[in-house]
Amino acid sequence: MIESFLKERGLSFSEEKTRILSIEEGFDFLGQHVRKYNGTLLIKPAKKNVQALKDKLKVIFAKMKAAPGWALIRTLNPILRGWAYYHRHIVAKKTFSDIDHFVFDKLVRWMKRKHPNKSWRWKIRKYFLTSGGWQFHDSDKEGKTVRLFHTQTVVIKRHTKVKGDANPFDPAWEMYFERRQEQKMQARIRPKLRLLYRRQQGKCPVCQTKITTDTGWHTHHVQEKHLGGKWVVDNLVLLHPNCHRQVHDQKRSVVQPQQSANWAAVSFA
Repeated sequence: MIESFLKERGLSFSEEKTRILSIEEGFDFLGQHVRKYNGTLLIKPAKKNVQALKDKLKVIFAKMKAAPGWALIRTLNPILRGWAYYHRHIVAKKTFSDIDHFVFDKLVRWMKRKHPNKSWRWKIRKYFLTSGGWQFHDSDKEGKTVRLFHTQTVVIKRHTKVKGDANPFDPAWEMYFERRQEQKMQARIRPKLRLLYRRQQGKCPVCQTKITTDTGWHTHHVQEKHLGGKWVVDNLVLLHPNCHRQVHDQKRSVVQPQQSANWAAVSFA
């Protein structure tokens, strides 16, 4: 049926890449393994994807045998962070732990090679922060401390499915989709900006319409920085990017929204 459907549109299956199998057996798709375990669907990082990451890390450690610790950290961090964030919505916590252990073993070998005549106590004192868990770190040329990213620190956040009968063009579902947008906003912005968003009840004080992930936002100083305005909550507001441009082009002043007695308790969860 699918072949005939595609044929009418000038398309066809790739014989090499297409196969029919049971969901109980599972399959890999975009670096993730989809499979039902005793009737429960679980999506995990695919073994090939995990192995590809390990192979990439092996190459980096091999190339940077003599590199300083801070350079190694700055090379590893974006790779580990990007990979972990890609898999943060699936069943990946155990895999994150395995990757962190793999990196730790590689770091031990790296230290042995780089400092063959130093004691383990010296190596631990130089490269590891032991308070609150062991964390590999080093200071760069400017004396700034850089720390190795741990994939286990990434919080697993499940996707919330859209209700099957929800219609974005039906006014009856307006509040439902607004709540979804507000939840996305709160998940994506930093705590200080989240506080501003809650205090403004999600609205731009210039146009009085909603700030969403689609509209985007800019942070604006009520008292401008060159006049002594500071990066503190009481001197900041969130504006739409276009509203922000208008404020500066027209040299308009922005007044912070009135704070209700219970503004801090407002939640869009």
